[in-house]
Amino acid sequence: MAKTNKKQKSMEETLWESANKLRGTVESSEYKHIVLSLIFLKFVSDTYEERRAELIAQGKEQFLEMTEFYTMNNVFYLPEISRWSYIKNHSKQDDIALKVDTALSTVEKNNPSLKGALPDNYFSRFRLDSSKLSSLIDTINNIDTIADKSHDIVGRVYEYFLGKFAIAEGKGKGEFYTPKSIVNLIANMIEPYKGKIYDPACGSGGMFVQSMKFIDAHKGNKKDVSIYGQEYTATTYKLAKMNLAIRGISANLGEVPADTFGKDQHKDLKADFIMANPPFNQKDWREINELVDDPRWAGYEVPPKSNANYGWILNMVSKLSQNGVAGFILANGALSGGGEEYKIRKQLIKNDLVEAILILPRNLFYTTDISVTLWILNANKGQRTFEQNEVMKNHRERKEEILFMDLRQKGVPFDKKYTQFDDERIYEISSIYHTWQSKKEEYKDIPEYCYSALKDEVVSKDYSLVPSKYIEFINKDENIDFDTKMKTLQEEFKILLEDEEKSKKELLSVFKELGYEIKL
Repeated sequence: MAKTNKKQKSMEETLWESANKLRGTVESSEYKHIVLSLIFLKFVSDTYEERRAELIAQGKEQFLEMTEFYTMNNVFYLPEISRWSYIKNHSKQDDIALKVDTALSTVEKNNPSLKGALPDNYFSRFRLDSSKLSSLIDTINNIDTIADKSHDIVGRVYEYFLGKFAIAEGKGKGEFYTPKSIVNLIANMIEPYKGKIYDPACGSGGMFVQSMKFIDAHKGNKKDVSIYGQEYTATTYKLAKMNLAIRGISANLGEVPADTFGKDQHKDLKADFIMANPPFNQKDWREINELVDDPRWAGYEVPPKSNANYGWILNMVSKLSQNGVAGFILANGALSGGGEEYKIRKQLIKNDLVEAILILPRNLFYTTDISVTLWILNANKGQRTFEQNEVMKNHRERKEEILFMDLRQKGVPFDKKYTQFDDERIYEISSIYHTWQSKKEEYKDIPEYCYSALKDEVVSKDYSLVPSKYIEFINKDENIDFDTKMKTLQEEFKILLEDEEKSKKELLSVFKELGYEIKL
């Protein structure tokens, strides 16, 4: 009998199946924290054991319980009750949930940089079935999280799980996750090599992770970057801290999870790069008399209470450094419309902050199927020469110019019903933008793809930023000679009628020969 080759399950798929065993015990919106916390605990334990073995090999046994000999290598110190070996050895006991909670709280207590990062009594609170939890621990135990540092095993699991949780939780949830192809596009366009990076709605920290990956891929130095962010939801704030910690990324996410509008924890920040995917069309984000004198709106109308889109924009504008660049995603409705939004958009254009507007394909997000827009704002659109990753770059004078791009046909299918940008398309899109920035003579407008508009054109269209108002649309019928086409159709119709008449006569002749008189 021929052998059937069964497709081997990936590590991520196996973990996902194990996590699904928790169904019925807790909601999926909760068990993501359980699963990711265990993966985190396994990772910090593996790195701790590796460092401990190094110290023993170096004959430094006397330093094994000294925290600084771990932190100096960017490793978290773990007391025995926080180590994975302790958890695994006790995983069949009925109080395993309590032991995991104790391990996590002890890790946080012994490592100040993790303050506020780890779930608090999650495992005990939900009274998890000990056999299901034990089974999940067994599965995670099979992962060697540090076997291949170049492939970022734990980071890969985190990305996979965050995406899967976003899909599982459906529309209106999962806002903590921005698909990485969108983040990669933003990073490749604004190129955050050096300086301060800020995300006012940082979710699980995906923007920061991909920024660091971008720097690594382009041989930059991560030490040249400092990270600032803020997140409102407490559990997502913890996810972000864990997500960054497992990669050794140091970040200032504020002292506590907090609303960016109501409690701005980076009031004096001037960022060189801003990357964000804030909540779309947030309603009632402030009270009617709240935040009306906020300094972030200085020089602009107060953003309307009915929609926070322009509140997010002005928050980011207020944080831009002298040469700062922002790349962020918003719903398409922010490109046009009246009222206070119109006045703010008009002022942004007058202040020459808008550099590029890119309309994106549908189905990029797991939580909404709408088409959205990538905005690029630039505080300095003047000519300048600067060093970027040890390479001198030149930006030409681009004042009173805006690049519009329509990317709706540039997505590629992903996971059956979703769309993403592959590396080739990201390179193509960002290359057009960078060529436009630096070498206008090499840039070309492309119908149904890109167009460089002057400010006067935007003013003539009443300050609308809808790309289709500027990018040329090709009318596939415009080259048809209608007189010739009509004459041809008439000839064809005449022949058709003649054939029909001929058929009638032949049919009548047949019936007549059979002795029937029929009128057609």
